[in-house]
Amino acid sequence: MTNEYFFEKTLGFIHSIGIETSYCSLPEQDCFLPGLSIEEGRILIDKEKLRHHGDVLHEAAHLAVVPAADRNTLSGPAIGQRKDAPAEEMMAIAWSYAACIHLSIDPHFVFHGQGYQGGGESIVENFSNGNYIGVPMLQWLGLTTTAPGADSVYPVMKKWLRD
Repeated sequence: MTNEYFFEKTLGFIHSIGIETSYCSLPEQDCFLPGLSIEEGRILIDKEKLRHHGDVLHEAAHLAVVPAADRNTLSGPAIGQRKDAPAEEMMAIAWSYAACIHLSIDPHFVFHGQGYQGGGESIVENFSNGNYIGVPMLQWLGLTTTAPGADSVYPVMKKWLRD
């Protein structure tokens, strides 16, 4: 299966949980990752400039983990300037991994060698071994659980969007 197949599968999932995407031409200065931007809670994709298809899933994670009241107001650089940006980044990493497992997509699709300051392989290795970052915050928000005896535990999610 190709990256294009996984990209389309990813888009279907993102749309199914209520996150919108649009294709458009994006000036480089508007992109925080090549070919990607967020404008008023919608992911903008420039397919000509997009280098890593899995980056779209991680950007969806950023939208998914912010409070619902803030989601439709998020745009570009403002995401990294939020007071909870470091916690939201850790949650977005954990959410992205869970989404890969849910979609039966190799986590390297998102956690590739050119992302995460070169730490994508370490993230996959740690998560594969049950060493999670960000999961306690997802649990605290009611998105997942790690409780022994629960019907399903992380990386299974109870819901995909924060209230």
